[in-house]
Amino acid sequence: MTWLRQLLPLDSYGLAGPAFQIHGPTDIPVEALVYDSRRVTPGALFFALPGTKTEGTAFLEQALDQGARAVVAPPDTEVPPGVTLITSEQPRRLLGAIADQFYHRPSERLTLIGVTGTSGKTTTTYVLEAIGKALGWTVGVIGTVNYRYADQERPAPLTTPEAVELQALLADMVRAGVSHVIMEVSSHALAQERVWGCRWDGGVFTNLGRDHLDYHLNTAAYFAAKARLFRDGLAGSPKRSRFAVINADDTWGQKLLTESVAHPVLTYSLHQDTTVSVRHVSYSLAGIQAELQVGQDTLSTVSSLIGEPHVYNILAAVTVAHALGSPLKKVREGIAQCRRVPGRLEALSVGQPFEVFVDYAHKPDALEKTLAALRVLTAKRLITVFGCGGDRDRGKRPLMGEVAGRLSDVVVLTSDNPRTEDPYQILTETEPGLSRTGMTREEPQRVRRADVPTGSYLVIVDRRSAIRRALDEAQAGDVVVIAGKGHEDYQIIGTTRSHFDDAEEVRHYLSLRRSSGQALEGCA
Repeated sequence: MTWLRQLLPLDSYGLAGPAFQIHGPTDIPVEALVYDSRRVTPGALFFALPGTKTEGTAFLEQALDQGARAVVAPPDTEVPPGVTLITSEQPRRLLGAIADQFYHRPSERLTLIGVTGTSGKTTTTYVLEAIGKALGWTVGVIGTVNYRYADQERPAPLTTPEAVELQALLADMVRAGVSHVIMEVSSHALAQERVWGCRWDGGVFTNLGRDHLDYHLNTAAYFAAKARLFRDGLAGSPKRSRFAVINADDTWGQKLLTESVAHPVLTYSLHQDTTVSVRHVSYSLAGIQAELQVGQDTLSTVSSLIGEPHVYNILAAVTVAHALGSPLKKVREGIAQCRRVPGRLEALSVGQPFEVFVDYAHKPDALEKTLAALRVLTAKRLITVFGCGGDRDRGKRPLMGEVAGRLSDVVVLTSDNPRTEDPYQILTETEPGLSRTGMTREEPQRVRRADVPTGSYLVIVDRRSAIRRALDEAQAGDVVVIAGKGHEDYQIIGTTRSHFDDAEEVRHYLSLRRSSGQALEGCA
Protein backbone atom coordinates (compact mmCIF):
# COMPACT_ATOMS: atom_id res chain seq x y z
CA MET A 1 0.00 0.00 0.00
CA THR A 2 1.20 3.51 -0.81
CA TRP A 3 0.45 6.37 1.57
CA LEU A 4 0.07 9.98 0.46
CA ARG A 5 2.88 11.08 2.79
CA GLN A 6 5.27 8.74 0.94
CA LEU A 7 4.59 10.50 -2.35
CA LEU A 8 5.21 14.08 -1.24
CA PRO A 9 8.93 14.48 -0.39
CA LEU A 10 9.62 16.07 -3.79
CA ASP A 11 12.71 18.23 -3.20
CA SER A 12 14.72 16.30 -5.79
CA TYR A 13 12.14 17.15 -8.46
CA GLY A 14 12.48 20.91 -8.04
CA LEU A 15 9.15 21.03 -6.23
CA ALA A 16 10.16 21.97 -2.69
CA GLY A 17 8.68 24.74 -0.56
CA PRO A 18 6.07 26.93 -2.28
CA ALA A 19 5.76 24.70 -5.35
CA PHE A 20 2.79 23.00 -3.69
CA GLN A 21 0.77 23.32 -0.49
CA ILE A 22 -0.99 20.53 1.41
CA HIS A 23 -4.32 21.15 3.14
CA GLY A 24 -5.43 18.12 5.12
CA PRO A 25 -4.04 14.82 6.38
CA THR A 26 -1.39 12.84 4.49
CA ASP A 27 -1.94 9.60 6.44
CA ILE A 28 -4.32 8.29 3.79
CA PRO A 29 -3.76 5.43 1.34
CA VAL A 30 -3.42 6.19 -2.37
CA GLU A 31 -4.66 3.34 -4.54
CA ALA A 32 -4.26 5.03 -7.93
CA LEU A 33 -3.26 8.25 -9.67
CA VAL A 34 -6.01 9.56 -11.96
CA TYR A 35 -6.46 12.67 -14.11
CA ASP A 36 -9.65 11.53 -15.88
CA SER A 37 -12.64 11.72 -13.52
CA ARG A 38 -14.35 8.87 -15.39
CA ARG A 39 -11.61 6.52 -14.21
CA VAL A 40 -11.66 7.48 -10.54
CA THR A 41 -12.03 4.58 -8.13
CA PRO A 42 -12.13 4.65 -4.30
CA GLY A 43 -8.81 5.76 -2.85
CA ALA A 44 -7.61 7.59 -5.97
CA LEU A 45 -5.56 10.76 -5.92
CA PHE A 46 -7.26 12.95 -8.54
CA PHE A 47 -5.40 15.59 -10.54
CA ALA A 48 -7.67 18.39 -11.78
CA LEU A 49 -5.37 19.42 -14.63
CA PRO A 50 -5.81 22.50 -16.81
CA GLY A 51 -7.27 21.55 -20.21
CA THR A 52 -7.30 23.05 -23.67
CA LYS A 53 -11.10 23.17 -23.69
CA THR A 54 -12.31 22.37 -20.15
CA GLU A 55 -10.62 22.82 -16.77
CA GLY A 56 -10.17 19.69 -14.66
CA THR A 57 -11.88 21.39 -11.71
CA ALA A 58 -15.17 21.08 -13.63
CA PHE A 59 -15.00 17.33 -12.89
CA LEU A 60 -13.98 17.60 -9.24
CA GLU A 61 -17.43 16.78 -7.88
CA GLN A 62 -17.64 13.65 -10.05
CA ALA A 63 -14.21 12.51 -8.87
CA LEU A 64 -15.15 12.96 -5.22
CA ASP A 65 -18.47 11.18 -5.71
CA GLN A 66 -16.56 8.20 -7.16
CA GLY A 67 -14.24 7.91 -4.15
CA ALA A 68 -11.26 10.25 -4.52
CA ARG A 69 -9.95 11.11 -1.06
CA ALA A 70 -7.29 13.59 -2.13
CA VAL A 71 -7.09 16.01 -5.05
CA VAL A 72 -4.51 18.21 -6.75
CA ALA A 73 -6.09 21.46 -7.90
CA PRO A 74 -5.31 25.15 -8.44
CA PRO A 75 -5.04 27.48 -5.42
CA ASP A 76 -8.38 28.73 -4.01
CA THR A 77 -10.14 25.46 -4.96
CA GLU A 78 -12.69 24.42 -2.33
CA VAL A 79 -13.22 20.78 -1.28
CA PRO A 80 -15.53 19.19 1.30
CA PRO A 81 -14.25 18.43 4.81
CA GLY A 82 -12.25 15.19 5.02
CA VAL A 83 -10.75 15.58 1.55
CA THR A 84 -7.05 16.42 1.37
CA LEU A 85 -6.34 19.26 -1.07
CA ILE A 86 -2.93 19.76 -2.65
CA THR A 87 -2.66 23.08 -4.45
CA SER A 88 0.01 23.83 -7.02
CA GLU A 89 0.77 26.34 -9.77
CA GLN A 90 2.56 23.48 -11.59
CA PRO A 91 0.09 20.58 -11.47
CA ARG A 92 1.50 18.73 -14.49
CA ARG A 93 5.01 18.84 -13.07
CA LEU A 94 3.61 17.59 -9.78
CA LEU A 95 1.82 14.75 -11.61
CA GLY A 96 5.08 13.61 -13.20
CA ALA A 97 6.97 13.69 -9.91
CA ILE A 98 4.27 11.88 -7.93
CA ALA A 99 3.83 9.29 -10.70
CA ASP A 100 7.57 8.58 -10.57
CA GLN A 101 7.36 8.12 -6.79
CA PHE A 102 4.19 6.00 -6.99
CA TYR A 103 5.85 3.55 -9.40
CA HIS A 104 9.09 3.44 -7.37
CA ARG A 105 11.31 5.55 -9.64
CA PRO A 106 11.64 3.02 -12.49
CA SER A 107 14.02 5.07 -14.65
CA GLU A 108 16.67 4.78 -11.91
CA ARG A 109 17.04 1.14 -12.95
CA LEU A 110 17.02 1.72 -16.72
CA THR A 111 19.31 3.31 -19.27
CA LEU A 112 16.86 5.86 -20.66
CA ILE A 113 17.46 7.54 -24.03
CA GLY A 114 15.08 10.23 -25.32
CA VAL A 115 14.81 11.11 -29.02
CA THR A 116 13.17 14.38 -30.03
CA GLY A 117 12.91 16.40 -33.25
CA THR A 118 10.44 16.95 -36.07
CA SER A 119 11.46 14.06 -38.31
CA GLY A 120 13.45 10.88 -37.87
CA LYS A 121 12.48 10.01 -34.31
CA THR A 122 10.80 6.73 -35.15
CA THR A 123 13.49 5.41 -37.50
CA THR A 124 16.25 6.44 -35.09
CA THR A 125 14.59 4.39 -32.33
CA TYR A 126 14.24 1.38 -34.65
CA VAL A 127 17.90 1.52 -35.72
CA LEU A 128 19.06 2.00 -32.13
CA GLU A 129 16.83 -0.84 -30.99
CA ALA A 130 18.44 -3.16 -33.58
CA ILE A 131 21.93 -2.05 -32.50
CA GLY A 132 20.98 -2.63 -28.86
CA LYS A 133 19.77 -6.14 -29.56
CA ALA A 134 23.04 -6.90 -31.36
CA LEU A 135 24.86 -5.62 -28.27
CA GLY A 136 22.81 -7.86 -25.99
CA TRP A 137 20.62 -5.20 -24.45
CA THR A 138 17.07 -6.05 -23.43
CA VAL A 139 15.36 -3.18 -25.20
CA GLY A 140 12.10 -1.35 -24.62
CA VAL A 141 10.80 1.20 -27.13
CA ILE A 142 8.16 3.88 -26.58
CA GLY A 143 7.10 5.69 -29.74
CA THR A 144 4.68 6.58 -32.47
CA VAL A 145 4.19 3.09 -33.96
CA ASN A 146 3.76 1.17 -30.70
CA TYR A 147 5.19 0.47 -27.26
CA ARG A 148 7.23 -2.76 -27.30
CA TYR A 149 9.42 -4.77 -24.94
CA ALA A 150 10.01 -8.36 -23.87
CA ASP A 151 8.11 -9.76 -26.89
CA GLN A 152 5.11 -7.57 -26.08
CA GLU A 153 3.56 -4.89 -28.29
CA ARG A 154 1.00 -2.37 -27.13
CA PRO A 155 -0.84 0.19 -29.26
CA ALA A 156 0.44 3.75 -28.95
CA PRO A 157 -2.46 6.20 -28.47
CA LEU A 158 0.19 8.91 -27.93
CA THR A 159 3.80 9.04 -29.12
CA THR A 160 4.80 9.82 -25.52
CA PRO A 161 2.29 8.66 -22.89
CA GLU A 162 0.88 10.87 -20.14
CA ALA A 163 2.97 10.80 -16.95
CA VAL A 164 0.94 8.14 -15.10
CA GLU A 165 0.86 5.72 -18.03
CA LEU A 166 4.51 6.45 -18.82
CA GLN A 167 5.81 5.66 -15.34
CA ALA A 168 3.58 2.57 -15.14
CA LEU A 169 4.99 1.41 -18.49
CA LEU A 170 8.58 1.99 -17.35
CA ALA A 171 7.84 0.04 -14.16
CA ASP A 172 6.47 -2.85 -16.24
CA MET A 173 9.66 -2.79 -18.31
CA VAL A 174 11.79 -2.99 -15.17
CA ARG A 175 9.80 -6.02 -14.00
CA ALA A 176 10.25 -7.61 -17.46
CA GLY A 177 14.03 -7.29 -17.20
CA VAL A 178 14.47 -4.44 -19.71
CA SER A 179 17.89 -2.81 -19.50
CA HIS A 180 17.60 0.06 -22.04
CA VAL A 181 14.58 2.14 -23.00
CA ILE A 182 14.52 4.27 -26.16
CA MET A 183 11.73 6.82 -26.11
CA GLU A 184 10.38 9.21 -28.71
CA VAL A 185 9.73 12.44 -26.84
CA SER A 186 7.16 14.65 -28.55
CA SER A 187 6.96 18.42 -28.24
CA HIS A 188 3.48 18.07 -26.75
CA ALA A 189 4.85 15.75 -24.05
CA LEU A 190 7.64 18.19 -23.20
CA ALA A 191 5.33 21.21 -23.16
CA GLN A 192 2.86 19.31 -20.96
CA GLU A 193 5.65 17.97 -18.72
CA ARG A 194 4.62 14.35 -19.17
CA VAL A 195 8.26 13.25 -18.80
CA TRP A 196 8.95 15.28 -15.66
CA GLY A 197 10.56 12.94 -13.17
CA CYS A 198 12.31 10.76 -15.76
CA ARG A 199 16.01 10.20 -15.09
CA TRP A 200 17.66 10.52 -18.47
CA ASP A 201 20.94 8.98 -19.58
CA GLY A 202 20.92 10.50 -23.05
CA GLY A 203 18.98 12.78 -25.35
CA VAL A 204 18.97 13.04 -29.16
CA PHE A 205 17.95 16.07 -31.25
CA THR A 206 17.31 15.08 -34.88
CA ASN A 207 16.12 18.31 -36.54
CA LEU A 208 13.38 20.92 -36.50
CA GLY A 209 10.95 21.80 -39.28
CA ARG A 210 7.45 23.24 -39.49
CA ASP A 211 4.98 21.17 -37.48
CA HIS A 212 2.37 21.45 -34.72
CA LEU A 213 2.03 25.22 -35.13
CA ASP A 214 -1.67 24.83 -34.37
CA TYR A 215 -0.49 23.97 -30.83
CA HIS A 216 2.80 25.83 -30.33
CA LEU A 217 1.75 28.92 -32.36
CA ASN A 218 5.24 29.67 -33.69
CA THR A 219 8.50 27.90 -34.48
CA ALA A 220 10.39 29.50 -31.60
CA ALA A 221 7.90 28.08 -29.10
CA TYR A 222 8.04 24.72 -30.87
CA PHE A 223 11.85 24.69 -30.56
CA ALA A 224 11.67 25.77 -26.92
CA ALA A 225 9.48 22.76 -26.19
CA LYS A 226 11.91 20.37 -27.90
CA ALA A 227 14.87 21.96 -26.10
CA ARG A 228 13.33 21.17 -22.71
CA LEU A 229 14.53 17.59 -23.07
CA PHE A 230 18.05 19.02 -22.75
CA ARG A 231 17.52 22.14 -20.63
CA ASP A 232 15.29 20.49 -18.03
CA GLY A 233 15.44 16.73 -18.53
CA LEU A 234 19.13 16.03 -19.08
CA ALA A 235 20.38 19.02 -17.11
CA GLY A 236 18.32 17.91 -14.11
CA SER A 237 19.02 14.19 -14.36
CA PRO A 238 21.02 12.63 -11.51
CA LYS A 239 22.59 10.08 -13.89
CA ARG A 240 26.36 10.49 -13.79
CA SER A 241 27.22 9.63 -17.42
CA ARG A 242 24.43 11.47 -19.21
CA PHE A 243 25.04 12.86 -22.70
CA ALA A 244 23.39 14.77 -25.55
CA VAL A 245 23.51 13.87 -29.26
CA ILE A 246 22.75 16.71 -31.71
CA ASN A 247 22.47 16.94 -35.49
CA ALA A 248 25.10 19.56 -36.38
CA ASP A 249 23.71 19.99 -39.92
CA ASP A 250 20.38 21.30 -38.67
CA THR A 251 20.01 25.06 -38.09
CA TRP A 252 18.10 24.51 -34.87
CA GLY A 253 20.61 21.88 -33.82
CA GLN A 254 23.29 24.55 -34.18
CA LYS A 255 21.21 26.85 -31.98
CA LEU A 256 20.93 24.14 -29.35
CA LEU A 257 24.71 23.71 -29.45
CA THR A 258 25.20 27.37 -28.54
CA GLU A 259 23.16 27.03 -25.36
CA SER A 260 24.67 26.06 -22.04
CA VAL A 261 23.76 22.49 -21.09
CA ALA A 262 25.12 20.53 -18.14
CA HIS A 263 26.20 17.37 -19.98
CA PRO A 264 28.72 16.24 -22.62
CA VAL A 265 27.55 16.88 -26.19
CA LEU A 266 28.27 14.62 -29.17
CA THR A 267 27.44 15.70 -32.70
CA TYR A 268 26.78 13.99 -36.02
CA SER A 269 26.82 15.26 -39.59
CA LEU A 270 26.68 14.27 -43.21
CA HIS A 271 28.77 17.26 -44.28
CA GLN A 272 31.06 18.28 -41.40
CA ASP A 273 33.75 16.83 -39.15
CA THR A 274 31.85 15.88 -36.02
CA THR A 275 31.89 13.11 -33.41
CA VAL A 276 30.29 10.82 -35.99
CA SER A 277 30.40 11.80 -39.66
CA VAL A 278 30.23 10.37 -43.17
CA ARG A 279 33.37 9.72 -45.22
CA HIS A 280 31.56 8.16 -48.16
CA VAL A 281 27.96 7.22 -48.97
CA SER A 282 26.16 5.74 -51.97
CA TYR A 283 22.42 5.37 -52.51
CA SER A 284 20.24 3.01 -54.52
CA LEU A 285 16.72 1.66 -54.37
CA ALA A 286 18.27 -1.37 -52.66
CA GLY A 287 19.55 0.71 -49.75
CA ILE A 288 22.57 2.58 -48.43
CA GLN A 289 26.28 1.83 -48.30
CA ALA A 290 28.29 4.19 -46.13
CA GLU A 291 31.66 4.57 -44.49
CA LEU A 292 31.39 6.45 -41.22
CA GLN A 293 34.00 8.14 -39.07
CA VAL A 294 33.20 7.26 -35.46
CA GLY A 295 35.57 9.09 -33.17
CA GLN A 296 38.97 7.86 -34.27
CA ASP A 297 37.62 4.72 -35.91
CA THR A 298 36.02 3.86 -39.26
CA LEU A 299 32.77 1.94 -39.62
CA SER A 300 31.61 0.48 -42.93
CA THR A 301 27.85 -0.09 -42.99
CA VAL A 302 25.22 -1.55 -45.30
CA SER A 303 21.53 -0.83 -44.76
CA SER A 304 18.36 -1.71 -46.64
CA LEU A 305 16.88 1.62 -45.56
CA ILE A 306 16.64 4.09 -48.41
CA GLY A 307 17.71 7.68 -48.93
CA GLU A 308 19.56 10.51 -47.23
CA PRO A 309 17.03 11.01 -44.39
CA HIS A 310 17.78 7.49 -43.21
CA VAL A 311 21.52 8.22 -43.25
CA TYR A 312 20.85 10.90 -40.66
CA ASN A 313 18.82 8.46 -38.58
CA ILE A 314 21.63 5.89 -38.74
CA LEU A 315 24.14 8.57 -37.74
CA ALA A 316 22.03 9.53 -34.72
CA ALA A 317 21.77 5.92 -33.57
CA VAL A 318 25.49 5.27 -34.10
CA THR A 319 26.37 8.38 -32.09
CA VAL A 320 24.27 7.15 -29.16
CA ALA A 321 25.93 3.73 -29.37
CA HIS A 322 29.35 5.44 -29.46
CA ALA A 323 28.45 7.51 -26.39
CA LEU A 324 27.66 4.26 -24.57
CA GLY A 325 31.01 2.73 -25.57
CA SER A 326 29.60 0.10 -27.92
CA PRO A 327 31.89 -2.11 -30.06
CA LEU A 328 31.63 -1.09 -33.72
CA LYS A 329 31.35 -4.69 -34.91
CA LYS A 330 28.06 -5.05 -33.05
CA VAL A 331 26.91 -1.62 -34.20
CA ARG A 332 27.44 -2.74 -37.81
CA GLU A 333 25.45 -5.92 -37.18
CA GLY A 334 22.57 -3.97 -35.69
CA ILE A 335 22.35 -1.54 -38.62
CA ALA A 336 22.23 -4.43 -41.08
CA GLN A 337 19.49 -6.14 -39.07
CA CYS A 338 17.18 -3.10 -39.16
CA ARG A 339 15.60 -3.92 -42.51
CA ARG A 340 12.24 -2.19 -42.25
CA VAL A 341 10.60 0.63 -40.36
CA PRO A 342 6.78 0.68 -40.71
CA GLY A 343 5.64 3.56 -42.90
CA ARG A 344 9.05 5.22 -43.16
CA LEU A 345 10.02 5.06 -46.83
CA GLU A 346 8.71 1.50 -46.66
CA ALA A 347 9.03 -0.35 -49.95
CA LEU A 348 6.05 -2.44 -51.08
CA SER A 349 6.18 -5.11 -53.76
CA VAL A 350 3.89 -7.76 -55.18
CA GLY A 351 5.98 -8.20 -58.30
CA GLN A 352 5.12 -4.94 -60.11
CA PRO A 353 7.80 -3.44 -62.43
CA PHE A 354 7.76 -0.08 -60.65
CA GLU A 355 8.62 0.93 -57.08
CA VAL A 356 6.05 1.88 -54.45
CA PHE A 357 6.85 3.50 -51.11
CA VAL A 358 4.63 4.43 -48.19
CA ASP A 359 5.95 7.24 -46.03
CA TYR A 360 4.73 9.14 -42.97
CA ALA A 361 5.86 12.54 -44.31
CA HIS A 362 3.01 14.89 -43.40
CA LYS A 363 4.83 18.22 -43.09
CA PRO A 364 6.71 20.30 -45.67
CA ASP A 365 10.24 19.59 -44.50
CA ALA A 366 9.69 15.84 -44.21
CA LEU A 367 7.93 15.63 -47.58
CA GLU A 368 10.78 17.53 -49.22
CA LYS A 369 13.41 15.21 -47.75
CA THR A 370 11.47 12.12 -48.82
CA LEU A 371 10.82 13.28 -52.38
CA ALA A 372 14.34 14.65 -52.84
CA ALA A 373 15.78 11.30 -51.75
CA LEU A 374 13.60 9.41 -54.25
CA ARG A 375 13.98 11.98 -57.03
CA VAL A 376 17.65 11.12 -57.59
CA LEU A 377 16.90 7.39 -57.56
CA THR A 378 13.96 7.49 -60.00
CA ALA A 379 14.71 6.28 -63.54
CA LYS A 380 11.54 7.68 -65.07
CA ARG A 381 8.62 9.44 -63.34
CA LEU A 382 8.09 10.21 -59.67
CA ILE A 383 4.36 10.01 -58.86
CA THR A 384 3.29 11.43 -55.51
CA VAL A 385 0.05 10.90 -53.60
CA PHE A 386 -0.44 13.19 -50.60
CA GLY A 387 -2.90 15.32 -48.67
CA CYS A 388 -3.02 17.51 -45.56
CA GLY A 389 -4.72 16.83 -42.25
CA GLY A 390 -7.79 18.72 -41.11
CA ASP A 391 -8.06 20.69 -37.85
CA ARG A 392 -4.30 21.27 -37.96
CA ASP A 393 -1.87 23.94 -39.14
CA ARG A 394 -3.49 25.37 -42.30
CA GLY A 395 -0.43 27.40 -43.26
CA LYS A 396 1.56 24.33 -44.27
CA ARG A 397 -0.94 23.24 -46.94
CA PRO A 398 0.29 25.37 -49.87
CA LEU A 399 3.87 24.75 -48.73
CA MET A 400 3.36 21.00 -49.06
CA GLY A 401 1.72 21.52 -52.45
CA GLU A 402 4.76 23.48 -53.60
CA VAL A 403 7.16 20.78 -52.42
CA ALA A 404 5.18 18.04 -54.16
CA GLY A 405 4.87 20.01 -57.38
CA ARG A 406 8.53 20.96 -57.52
CA LEU A 407 9.90 17.46 -56.94
CA SER A 408 7.29 15.23 -58.62
CA ASP A 409 6.38 14.51 -62.23
CA VAL A 410 2.76 13.69 -61.45
CA VAL A 411 0.83 14.48 -58.26
CA VAL A 412 -2.43 13.01 -57.02
CA LEU A 413 -3.82 15.35 -54.36
CA THR A 414 -6.16 13.60 -51.95
CA SER A 415 -7.47 13.46 -48.39
CA ASP A 416 -5.32 12.64 -45.40
CA ASN A 417 -7.31 12.79 -42.15
CA PRO A 418 -9.78 15.60 -42.88
CA ARG A 419 -11.32 15.28 -39.43
CA THR A 420 -14.08 17.88 -39.00
CA GLU A 421 -12.98 20.10 -41.90
CA ASP A 422 -14.49 19.97 -45.38
CA PRO A 423 -12.09 17.73 -47.39
CA TYR A 424 -12.62 19.83 -50.53
CA GLN A 425 -11.65 23.00 -48.68
CA ILE A 426 -8.39 21.40 -47.50
CA LEU A 427 -7.49 20.45 -51.07
CA THR A 428 -8.44 23.93 -52.30
CA GLU A 429 -6.02 25.46 -49.79
CA THR A 430 -3.26 23.09 -50.93
CA GLU A 431 -3.63 23.65 -54.68
CA PRO A 432 -2.00 27.12 -54.88
CA GLY A 433 1.33 25.57 -53.94
CA LEU A 434 1.09 23.13 -56.83
CA SER A 435 0.12 25.91 -59.22
CA ARG A 436 3.13 28.00 -58.19
CA THR A 437 5.44 25.28 -59.49
CA GLY A 438 3.86 25.44 -62.95
CA MET A 439 1.89 22.22 -62.59
CA THR A 440 -1.45 22.13 -64.36
CA ARG A 441 -4.61 20.50 -63.09
CA GLU A 442 -6.15 17.68 -65.12
CA GLU A 443 -9.59 16.27 -64.45
CA PRO A 444 -9.34 12.53 -63.65
CA GLN A 445 -12.37 11.56 -65.75
CA ARG A 446 -11.01 13.36 -68.84
CA VAL A 447 -7.55 11.79 -68.84
CA ARG A 448 -7.10 8.15 -69.75
CA ARG A 449 -5.47 5.97 -67.15
CA ALA A 450 -1.71 5.69 -67.58
CA ASP A 451 -1.83 8.84 -69.71
CA VAL A 452 -1.60 11.72 -67.22
CA PRO A 453 0.85 14.28 -68.67
CA THR A 454 4.11 14.93 -66.88
CA GLY A 455 3.90 18.22 -64.99
CA SER A 456 0.25 17.87 -64.04
CA TYR A 457 -1.81 16.91 -61.03
CA LEU A 458 -5.15 15.25 -60.31
CA VAL A 459 -7.50 16.01 -57.43
CA ILE A 460 -9.23 12.89 -56.10
CA VAL A 461 -10.82 13.37 -52.69
CA ASP A 462 -11.29 9.68 -51.86
CA ARG A 463 -7.91 8.35 -50.72
CA ARG A 464 -8.50 4.76 -51.86
CA SER A 465 -9.39 5.95 -55.36
CA ALA A 466 -6.37 8.27 -55.40
CA ILE A 467 -3.98 5.46 -54.50
CA ARG A 468 -5.46 3.19 -57.16
CA ARG A 469 -5.24 5.90 -59.82
CA ALA A 470 -1.57 6.53 -58.98
CA LEU A 471 -0.82 2.81 -59.25
CA ASP A 472 -2.63 2.69 -62.60
CA GLU A 473 -0.47 5.55 -63.85
CA ALA A 474 2.82 3.90 -62.92
CA GLN A 475 4.89 2.11 -65.54
CA ALA A 476 8.21 0.28 -65.48
CA GLY A 477 10.93 2.49 -64.03
CA ASP A 478 8.51 4.83 -62.24
CA VAL A 479 8.43 5.41 -58.49
CA VAL A 480 5.17 5.97 -56.59
CA VAL A 481 5.30 7.49 -53.12
CA ILE A 482 2.17 7.60 -50.96
CA ALA A 483 2.84 10.15 -48.26
CA GLY A 484 1.21 11.38 -45.10
CA LYS A 485 -0.10 8.42 -43.14
CA GLY A 486 2.74 5.92 -43.08
CA HIS A 487 2.12 3.27 -40.44
CA GLU A 488 -1.37 4.57 -39.54
CA ASP A 489 -4.15 2.06 -40.02
CA TYR A 490 -7.06 4.48 -39.83
CA GLN A 491 -8.58 7.54 -41.45
CA ILE A 492 -10.61 10.16 -39.58
CA ILE A 493 -13.45 11.74 -41.55
CA GLY A 494 -15.66 13.98 -39.45
CA THR A 495 -15.53 12.39 -36.03
CA THR A 496 -15.56 8.84 -37.40
CA ARG A 497 -12.36 6.81 -37.29
CA SER A 498 -12.39 4.00 -39.88
CA HIS A 499 -9.85 1.37 -40.78
CA PHE A 500 -7.58 2.49 -43.60
CA ASP A 501 -3.99 1.40 -44.21
CA ASP A 502 -2.03 2.78 -47.18
CA ALA A 503 0.27 -0.25 -47.40
CA GLU A 504 -2.69 -2.61 -47.18
CA GLU A 505 -4.49 -0.71 -49.95
CA VAL A 506 -1.44 -0.93 -52.23
CA ARG A 507 -0.92 -4.66 -51.72
CA HIS A 508 -4.63 -5.40 -52.10
CA TYR A 509 -5.05 -3.45 -55.34
CA LEU A 510 -1.88 -4.75 -56.99
CA SER A 511 -2.83 -8.29 -55.99
CA LEU A 512 -6.29 -7.81 -57.50
CA ARG A 513 -4.74 -6.67 -60.73
CA ARG A 514 -2.38 -9.64 -60.75
CA SER A 515 -5.13 -12.18 -60.01
CA SER A 516 -7.35 -10.72 -62.74
CA GLY A 517 -4.58 -11.27 -65.27
CA GLN A 518 -3.93 -7.56 -65.77
CA ALA A 519 -0.29 -6.85 -66.53
CA LEU A 520 1.37 -4.79 -63.84
CA GLU A 521 2.77 -2.25 -66.27
CA GLY A 522 0.66 0.75 -65.41
CA CYS A 523 -1.95 0.09 -68.13
CA ALA A 524 -5.57 0.03 -67.06
